[in-house]
Amino acid sequence: MFKKILIANRGEIAVRVIRACHEMGIEAVAIYSDVDREALHVRFADEAYHVGAPPASESYLVAERIIEVAKACGAEAIHPGYGFLSERAVFVEACKEAGIVFIGPEAEVMMKMGDKVRARQTMQAAGVPIVPGTTEALTDEQAIAFSKEIGLPVMVKASAGGGGKGMRLVKEESALQSSIERARSEAMASFGDDTIYVEKFVEEPRHIEIQILADQHGNVIHLAERECSIQRRHQKVIEEAPANRMTPELREAMGQAAVAAAKAVHYHGAGTCEFLVDKNMDFYFLEMNTRVQVEHAITEEITGVDIVKAMIRVAAGEPLGIEQNEVQISGHAIEARIYAEDPEKGFVPSPGELVVYRPPGGIGVRVDSGVYLGAKVTVFYDPMVAKLVATGRDRPEAIDRMRRALREFAVKGIKTSIPFHEAVMKHPKFIEGHYDTGFIEEHMGGAFDPGEDEEAERVANIMAAIAAYRSAKARAAGAASSTQGGGASEGQWRNAGRRGQMRGGLR
Repeated sequence: MFKKILIANRGEIAVRVIRACHEMGIEAVAIYSDVDREALHVRFADEAYHVGAPPASESYLVAERIIEVAKACGAEAIHPGYGFLSERAVFVEACKEAGIVFIGPEAEVMMKMGDKVRARQTMQAAGVPIVPGTTEALTDEQAIAFSKEIGLPVMVKASAGGGGKGMRLVKEESALQSSIERARSEAMASFGDDTIYVEKFVEEPRHIEIQILADQHGNVIHLAERECSIQRRHQKVIEEAPANRMTPELREAMGQAAVAAAKAVHYHGAGTCEFLVDKNMDFYFLEMNTRVQVEHAITEEITGVDIVKAMIRVAAGEPLGIEQNEVQISGHAIEARIYAEDPEKGFVPSPGELVVYRPPGGIGVRVDSGVYLGAKVTVFYDPMVAKLVATGRDRPEAIDRMRRALREFAVKGIKTSIPFHEAVMKHPKFIEGHYDTGFIEEHMGGAFDPGEDEEAERVANIMAAIAAYRSAKARAAGAASSTQGGGASEGQWRNAGRRGQMRGGLR
């Protein structure tokens, strides 16, 4: 087993991985940008290293610098969390060349499954059902012609996409060209690749994913499913496990398909196969995420399996230690992603300092968070404040518990999405459990999303980011000048509160 792991991430997922490391007796190393100097993951870690300026492109995405830190501090492995470098095959190769274990699948697997066109080809060859559409990259003219051939509505998607980026639903022929152009532009900006493909839009789609675990000895299991159909602009905001209206037969079929997908690419680690389920309960492979998911917590709650620990053990060469027939589902879990956004103003970002932060507690309530009272939420990164998970003996109890937890969750200094989540938990369609990915647009749009112009919102976000960046640079310059005469140095430090000692003089 590893003795020291570097976590190449920030926020709640970095805290989550650090906790797993500490429970396993492994030292955890954090990295941080200028604005994360006092972040919770830095405070929890055994050591922490500065890696650059606030923009992720100058800190959390600088692979060479992160590997340098790992080598310098003696970390044997790197856990990427989700986002950032978690699905960058180039980073996996760089870790391998440096003699550092990447806690995740091999680069080749990541390239196969990270490229949505290649993934569709691979799944089709493995006998896994895919959404009708193209299995090759398209020019604009080809995309338009194919869309007309299979009939609208269609989904135009970025081949290298994820997280709803580079994705457009097209319902009318007149919107095809502009939708393709916007998908390409967003894909290039987000992934550096503007390759697109086209899929038939599935009517009344539900987004259901299967969590898989695979070791390096050929063992692959699934941990049942999660319902992720409550989405805003293709971004998940509420998830449930197990899924609604799930029959034992459908669960078995989808589980077997996910296992077959993992075996087809010789996968190891934790991964997720995402599927669309239509109104006739037919399912189609959508994509495979080759990392831990944001919503992994609800699967842990209903199965009792620690997914992050499993990832670490697999990376260290250990077998899974659990058979498929040993996986049992107990109860129901719901996750609400609490964002620093104002739902009454079109979910615009709401950065700022947390002047009040009192998360809920009690039986069946779990809060995974990367903030604390007095912490600052910036515009540089994902605006998630916390993941609130409520677990009950059944779905009605989980809903009741989530309502209670949302009422208890006190946050001031910023606006949050809590009012939106409270409204969803009271909505008859949600309570009934009969909803699809159009739930927010169909049932919540009038109250919470006035349809502000996306371009105006994007410009506002950029301006806010520029202002915050300048402010952060000014603070960093002031901090640097104040330490020149005091002998403080950039370097590593141990958590003073937990270890009772510091190294390197950095606070």
